[in-house]
Amino acid sequence: MKEANILIIEDEDVTRLSLQNLFEGEGYRTHLATNGEEILSVIESHNIDLVLMDINLPGKNGLILAREVLQRHQIGLMFVTSRDSEVDKVLGLEIGADDYITKPFNPRELTIRVRNLLNRLSRSENHTTTAQEDTSVIQFDNWKLDPNSRQMISPRGEKIAIPRGEYRALRLLMENRGKIVSRQELIRRMTGRELRENDRTVDVTIRRLRKHFESDEQSPEFINTIHGEGYRFVGNLDS
Repeated sequence: MKEANILIIEDEDVTRLSLQNLFEGEGYRTHLATNGEEILSVIESHNIDLVLMDINLPGKNGLILAREVLQRHQIGLMFVTSRDSEVDKVLGLEIGADDYITKPFNPRELTIRVRNLLNRLSRSENHTTTAQEDTSVIQFDNWKLDPNSRQMISPRGEKIAIPRGEYRALRLLMENRGKIVSRQELIRRMTGRELRENDRTVDVTIRRLRKHFESDEQSPEFINTIHGEGYRFVGNLDS
């Protein structure tokens, strides 16, 4: 994917130019934006494969913008930011970002991460082409999950948009109803990467999923925690 289109969202002139020169030097096509108002128009007018996004942006911050982008578009997204707290990292990945790297970054490391991510996205796209995911509405215990819009519909008809990471985790759990799904399997489906030491991304994602449809998060009806092993979906899927 040497000719991939990369959108760089960065409000600092020096960093934006540095990223542009770095990736154009690697043979990629780059597109630039400095704020949220420009992002969607650039994505929709160009065939963007990957977004590199700062969190500290004027107006809406990058975490909010990333959620909006990933709810509308199936593209790769990586945070490149000075925000280095574990809370920000976990939240960024839970929203659905594929990777998170902090400033100051090693240019070589960043280009390798981008290349690896684009390769994963390409393989995933090829797999989807040959084995299309079932897009039929899934029903469970009076709830519905619409794969086309990535929305959950409550028994009262309320529509809840869920981020890409949450959707992927829920689909994997549903596909393996009654079976234990490990954190490693979940993180691979959610982000395409391996589970890291002290990585709480999966646990945060499951907690957010439960908030959507569990009446009592301490005694969940649909997603059970299997301590030391992973999670299990036990809802009643309508055939």
